[in-house]
Amino acid sequence: MSGIEVYRGELLESSHQVHVAVCNTNGDLLHYYGDSNRLTFARSSMKPFQAIPVIESGAMAAYQLTKKELALFCASHNGEAIHREMVEQVLNKIGLTEEHLQCGTHIPRDMKSYEQLLRSGGELTSLYSNCSGKHSGMLAGALKFGYELTNYRDVDHPYQQHIIDVIADVSSYQRAKIRTSVDGCGVPVHRLPLGHLATAFARLAKPTAWPGGSSGRKEALNTIADAMVTYPEMVAGTDRFDTDLMKVFKGRIVAKVGAEGIYCFGDRETGIGAALKVEDGNERATNVAAMEIIEQLQIGNVDTRSKLNDYHYAPVLNARQEKIGEIRPAFQLTTVSKP
Repeated sequence: MSGIEVYRGELLESSHQVHVAVCNTNGDLLHYYGDSNRLTFARSSMKPFQAIPVIESGAMAAYQLTKKELALFCASHNGEAIHREMVEQVLNKIGLTEEHLQCGTHIPRDMKSYEQLLRSGGELTSLYSNCSGKHSGMLAGALKFGYELTNYRDVDHPYQQHIIDVIADVSSYQRAKIRTSVDGCGVPVHRLPLGHLATAFARLAKPTAWPGGSSGRKEALNTIADAMVTYPEMVAGTDRFDTDLMKVFKGRIVAKVGAEGIYCFGDRETGIGAALKVEDGNERATNVAAMEIIEQLQIGNVDTRSKLNDYHYAPVLNARQEKIGEIRPAFQLTTVSKP
């Protein structure tokens, strides 16, 4: 069993095993491939749910934060100027500085910004981190709750415990079973079965169809989904699948990538959520797999899906930027029979 195949010319060179779960807002498994219960660190796909306490704290109104800034709280951004400037804007609104961010730094995905920084003689700062938006949101929420800020990223901090409460609720996974470790930016990362992650995205996509959820949490989910699909460029950036997928589907799909081969999305029309994990963590397979799920579920029409064809059948390029192969889907979802 593979799932995604990599061709050099017309010859198979490599393959990637994938696991997929597709669920509804009730938590029912509708379709699957591989192990739908695979215990999975959701990585950055969890960011929309990590942003919920920002809303529940009252920070949005207290600091006059906007939906565009809320979208940035859910981001794994490119480090483009629009992202860095908005993180600075959030920090100014809450009366904090870049020094309060504890996300660390790395070379940004946006190489133009990095080249400009080098030419200017500047140094990388936390603003360039793809998680700086998430951290600025955590600081805003923690500040409004009145929590200590120096250790806001520690797993035993009340803000991070609030996030675990949210994840358990939205995913319908027992809180005591949620295991945590440390993400790349220093905050807790959460492990839960793939099917529960798909359920969470179904509820993010269509919270009104979530049975048993509180009205306040449903409203927060809807606000976050609206922000992400309205400002997809803040969630990722230029030439990114998250951005292009949400733009092309014009608000119907809310989506978020995660490191190590994670991709999750929800269909706001049907209330279906999907979560996938590439077993070996190779991210080149995630977009192809996500597009194949969308194709098999027949979300949208042929014209809409065709606009994303280079993500569905991703070209393999050589150093001359010539197409010399292709990454292709090679799996079929199994539909769960209704009793």
